[in-house]
Amino acid sequence: METQGPWGAWQVQSSKFTQLVVDSMKKLYPEELADRSWDNVGLLVGNPEAQGQRPRVLVTNDLTWQVADDAIKKRVSVIVSYHPFIFSGLKSITNDDPQQATLLRLARAEIAVYCPHTAVDAAPQGLNAWLADIVSGPHSDKRSVAIPCSTAPESHSPAGYGALGKFENPVSLAEILQRLAAELGGLKHMMIASPVGAEIRTTLIRSFGVCAGSGYDVLKKADVDLLVTGEASHHSALRAIQQGRTLVQVFHSNSERGYLHKVLAPRLEKELKAVVPEAEVLLSQFDKDPFTICGIDELD
Repeated sequence: METQGPWGAWQVQSSKFTQLVVDSMKKLYPEELADRSWDNVGLLVGNPEAQGQRPRVLVTNDLTWQVADDAIKKRVSVIVSYHPFIFSGLKSITNDDPQQATLLRLARAEIAVYCPHTAVDAAPQGLNAWLADIVSGPHSDKRSVAIPCSTAPESHSPAGYGALGKFENPVSLAEILQRLAAELGGLKHMMIASPVGAEIRTTLIRSFGVCAGSGYDVLKKADVDLLVTGEASHHSALRAIQQGRTLVQVFHSNSERGYLHKVLAPRLEKELKAVVPEAEVLLSQFDKDPFTICGIDELD
């Protein structure tokens, strides 16, 4: 038997393009902005340097089996999934769990996964700042963050979770809702909790707070007229209306996906093309909120 010398895992070379994606994402959304007390951000699945590997990235809000299948068919090298693909510790990786089965499939296809999550939320030009811009529209407002990020680097300061705004002049709630529906992908429905006796068409808003996703806890201490989030619990809605506030929820990922499509993906592609001109950033056709509102009359 021939002696081949020492050999092992240290000889695997990580993908240079994947590292470029990671570095670009860290430049745009430093991982120091993430709330690591509970969040799991960063490169969660790596891949090796491979011959014929394409400089192609797929951006998605959630990484499902269908999105993974889409990535494989599009022959991408890296998936940037806003929500962490691996959230808690894994003691095994089997096909009995849909998340783990997807992980195994991506590993077999040599596709890496990077997840930025709350780093995107807290950035000064991040998701919540974008959502606040939609609420304010053409109206002037004074802006601040709901919870400051104490670990933000100077290059991305001030940063924080959730955004608060105070209008110079009151703005119609109906106008704000119409703008949200249009900018968040043409929504046909949203859930609104209003104080008893209030009418949506006649309600005026003087101040607001926004936090994408499950953002109520970030906003619950904010002294504002309007709260906008992706989702909130029954009891959170009751608390809000008893405080005289209007709470709007647009469904979790509906509050996030527009930013990924309109801002994050183009910014990432610009960074990558500066180094690799042929780099592409694609969007998954299977990434959508799991909930739809079904009218009973539509079932006849």
